[in-house]
Amino acid sequence: MKTYFITGGAGFIGSSLAEQLLKNGNKVVTIDNFCDFYNPKIKENNVKELMNNVNFKLYKEDIRNRQAIKQIFDENKIDVVMHLAAMAGVRPSIENPILYQEVNCMGTQNILEEMRHHNILNLVMASSSSVYGNCKEVPFNEDMVVDFAISPYAATKKSNEVMTHVYHKLYNMNVVMLRFFTVYGPKQRPDLAINKFTRLMLNNEEIPMFGDGFTSRDYTYIDDIVDGIIKTCEYTLNNKDVYEILNIGNSEPVTLKEMIQVIGDVLNIKPKIKQLPMQPGDVNRTYADITKAKKMLGYEPKTTFREGIKNFINWYKDNIELYEDI
Repeated sequence: MKTYFITGGAGFIGSSLAEQLLKNGNKVVTIDNFCDFYNPKIKENNVKELMNNVNFKLYKEDIRNRQAIKQIFDENKIDVVMHLAAMAGVRPSIENPILYQEVNCMGTQNILEEMRHHNILNLVMASSSSVYGNCKEVPFNEDMVVDFAISPYAATKKSNEVMTHVYHKLYNMNVVMLRFFTVYGPKQRPDLAINKFTRLMLNNEEIPMFGDGFTSRDYTYIDDIVDGIIKTCEYTLNNKDVYEILNIGNSEPVTLKEMIQVIGDVLNIKPKIKQLPMQPGDVNRTYADITKAKKMLGYEPKTTFREGIKNFINWYKDNIELYEDI
């Protein structure tokens, strides 16, 4: 039995990952600050059933609190750190770049320092497809130069990739940075498009479509993301001198128009579209080359976009009360 420490453990990805790790017979320690970026009751619902598991432990703390991080490492014998906690979202980062710097960079520094002081050598961390910005060549591969971020959020994620490499070199940490591509599925955050558009269609409201509808995203289903993270953890535990950056995506981009249409089809609702200008910081497309993850991890996404949307909508309808105040 291994002990996994998940930061952001009550969030969309973190709670889904914790659930699977517990099913696999592991211990899971988590931290989450339950901030008001979206309604905290959604996160509370994410971990409600996990709280009954004796192998699950939750700390309601902030990764910016160095003393709280030290206490967690003092109290638990941790095998792998999965650092998912961050201020997320491209557009909000433009409004509040200092907060994003504090949480995503200084918070990460706290995690790295306590790992160093407690001699914990395995780190799997969430990066983002946002680091690719508007790279013209597709699909995006990990060897591309990503020095031209177009949002503070993307810049913090690129900074994390650089800083974790420092700790790998200086302190022999095994580090894998996972560049996630637009994760969706049950528990998805309410500010993200699929969740938001589902809610608007069910409420008979207009869908804001930024741009001409032909921007595209490489939507990746949550179960495939979780599978990729767990395979990455196993890789770090079984190898030495590891520093890798990996794309974890689906490698099948979907246009904005198609995404809206699929949601409408599954709901049997004709979308009411309001076309708006592109927003600052938004990229034109994301498209993951997952060759490296396939070769290194045996990663293989299994869920089609339509199937994933059906799963999300079924979950959403069962949990619609969580979104009544949004």
